[in-house]
Amino acid sequence: MNTTEQLLAEIAALKSQLKQQEAKLEEKENTIKKKEAKIQSLEALNDWYIEQLKLKAKEKFGASSEKFDPNQLSLFDLFNEAETLMQPITTEPELDTIIKAHTRKKSKRGSKFANLDVKQVHYELSDEEKICDVCGEILTEMTTEIRKELVIKPAEAYIVEHVTHLYSCRNCDKNGETGFIKSAAHPNALISKSVVSASMMAHIMNNKYTLALPLYRQEQEFKRLGFEISRQNSSNWILKGATLLKPLYAALIKQLLEEELLHADETTLEVLNEPGKKATSKSYVWAYRTSKYTLNPIVIYEYTEGRGGIFPKTFLKDWTGTYLHCDGYTGYKQLEGITLCGCLVYAKRKFHDAVVASPNNEIAKTGEDYIRKLFAIEDKAYKDELSLEERLMLRKTESKKIFDELYSWIASIEHKTLPQSLVGKAINYALNQKEYLASFMLDARIQLSNNLAEQSIKPFVIGRKNWLFSNTVNGAKASTTIYSIIQTAIANNLKPEKYLEFLFTQIQQGKDVAEFVPWLEDIPEYCRLKKAQQK
Repeated sequence: MNTTEQLLAEIAALKSQLKQQEAKLEEKENTIKKKEAKIQSLEALNDWYIEQLKLKAKEKFGASSEKFDPNQLSLFDLFNEAETLMQPITTEPELDTIIKAHTRKKSKRGSKFANLDVKQVHYELSDEEKICDVCGEILTEMTTEIRKELVIKPAEAYIVEHVTHLYSCRNCDKNGETGFIKSAAHPNALISKSVVSASMMAHIMNNKYTLALPLYRQEQEFKRLGFEISRQNSSNWILKGATLLKPLYAALIKQLLEEELLHADETTLEVLNEPGKKATSKSYVWAYRTSKYTLNPIVIYEYTEGRGGIFPKTFLKDWTGTYLHCDGYTGYKQLEGITLCGCLVYAKRKFHDAVVASPNNEIAKTGEDYIRKLFAIEDKAYKDELSLEERLMLRKTESKKIFDELYSWIASIEHKTLPQSLVGKAINYALNQKEYLASFMLDARIQLSNNLAEQSIKPFVIGRKNWLFSNTVNGAKASTTIYSIIQTAIANNLKPEKYLEFLFTQIQQGKDVAEFVPWLEDIPEYCRLKKAQQK
C-alpha cells in the first residue's frame, strides 16, 4: 500500500501532467484561432479580388449606364452575344425605317433629318417618249414615285487669291508732289505670311477638339484631298489661333465668375516638356461650367501643373457665387465662403459597383435602392413641372425622410462590412460626404449630381485618348482655350466649326473677338443649329 507521501507525489505528478496537457490544448486552440483568422482574412482578400475582377470586367464589357435593365445581357452572355442577338438577314432597311429606328418614340422633334435641305431631281419623259406603246395616243401624267437618298459631299479644298488693287494719283505725280496711293478695302491675313484661312483654321481645330482627330491623321487626309499640310504647320497654326482667341476666352471666364452656382471636375494631362517635371508626371485640366438654370451656358477649361486645392482657389478667387458642385476631392475644401455640393450619383455608383461585383450582396442593393428613391422623387418633380419653390419643399419633406433613413440604416450596418470591400468603401464615402450630399436640400437649383461637370470633362478625356499628350505648356493652354470656346458654342446650340470660322473672319476684319460671345443675337444663322438638331 502506498504511503501518504507517495500518493501526494503521484497527485502532484498528475497535476503537472494536466497543466502540460492544458498548455498544449491552449496552444492548439490559439493555433486554430490564428489559422481561422488567416482563413477569414484570405477569404476576405479573395472576395476583394473577385469584386475587382468583376468590376474591371464590367468596365470593359458592360454598359456605361447604371440604369437597371432586367433584360440586359449578363457578363457571361456577352461572350455569346453574336448567337444571342443573331437575326436572319432579310433586305436592306429603307431610309424611313432608319429614321424611325434612330428616333425616340412619340418624339416631338420629328425626323432627325428634318433639318436637312431637300433637293429634288425629276425624271420625266420627253415629248417624243410620251406616246402609248399600245395605241399611239399621247400619255397623261398620272402620279409620281419618290425614292429618298441621304447624300453627303466630302470636304473640298481650293486656293483663294486675294488680289488687292492699288491706285495712285497721276496729277500729284505730274506736279512733283508726294504720290498718293490708295488701296481697295481687303481682309488682313489671319496669320502674317501664312496661307491659313479662317475656314482652314476652324476646320483643323474642329477636327482635333470636337471630333478628336489627331493632327497626324488630318495630315494624311489632306494628302488624299490633293495637298500637303504637315502636322507641324497645323500645330503652329493652332497655337497662334488660340492666342487670337484669348480675349474671348477671358470674356467667358469673366462671365462665368458672375454666376451663383457652378460645377467643377478635373482630369489628368501629360505634358512632355514641362519645366521642372518629368515627362511622365501628371498635370491637370480643370473643367468649370455654369448650372442648368443659367441663361448663357459657359464651359471653361484650365490647365494647371498639379491638382492641389490652391488651383481651384486661385481660379475662383474673384467668384461671387455661393454653391459649387464637385466630387469628393479634398482640395475643394480649401475654398472659403462657398457651399460645396456633393454628387449622389457618385455615391450611388459605388453601391452599384458593389452590386455588380456581388449580385447577392443585400447591403449593396439596399444602399443603391435608397439613393434611387431620391432620384425618383426628383424625376417626379420634373415631370410634374413643379416650380423651384415647390421642388425645394418636396426635397425638405419627402427627400429628407429618405435621406435620413439612408443614414440611419448605414449606422446600423456599418460594423458589418469590411472597410476595404466595395460595399465598405461605398459606406465610408457616404459617411464622409454626408454634409455635402445633403446640400441639395438648401436650394432647388442645386442638382443631386455633378453630371454636368462630368459631361463637360468627357470631350477632353476622349480627345486625350486620341492625341495622348501635349508637347508643351503652351500647347496645353492652347488646348484648354479652344476646348472652352468649342464646348461653350455647343452648349449654346452653335455649330463649332462655323462659329470658329466666323470668329476668325471677324479677327481678320480687325474686330474685337471678345464681343462675339456664343449667345450674342448677332451671331449669323449659318452658325446656329436648327431646332430639329438641338437637344
